[in-house]
Amino acid sequence: MAEVQKKLQELSEKYQSLQADLGTKVEARQKLESQQQENSTVKKEFDIVDDAANIYKQIGPVLLKQDKTEAVMAVNGRLDKDIEKQIKGIQDSSEKIKGEIIQMQTSAQQAQAAAGAAAAAAAAS
Repeated sequence: MAEVQKKLQELSEKYQSLQADLGTKVEARQKLESQQQENSTVKKEFDIVDDAANIYKQIGPVLLKQDKTEAVMAVNGRLDKDIEKQIKGIQDSSEKIKGEIIQMQTSAQQAQAAAGAAAAAAAAS
C-alpha cells in the first residue's frame, strides 16, 4: 500500500512539473504569435509607404534611419523563417508534453485502481 502511495506521489509531482512546462510553452507560443502579428502589420504598412519615405528603427532609446529595402527584407526574413520555426518547435514540444501528461494520468488511474483492489481484498480477508 505504501508503495502505491509513493508511486502516486511521484506521478503527481512529475505531472505538476509537466503542467508547468506546458504553461511556459503556451506563453512562449503566444508571445511568438504576437510578434508574428506585429511583423505582419509592419509589412502591410511598408506596402503602403512610398519608397522615398523615411523609416526609422528603434534600438534602445535611439531611433536610427533605415533604408526601406533593408527594413522590408528584415521583416520578411522574420516572417518567413524565425517565428514560424520557433512556433513549430514549441507546438511539437507542447504536443509531446501533452502526451506525457495523458500517459501519467493513465498510470495514476491504474495505480489508484490497484490500490483500491488491494484495499478491498484486505478488507474482505
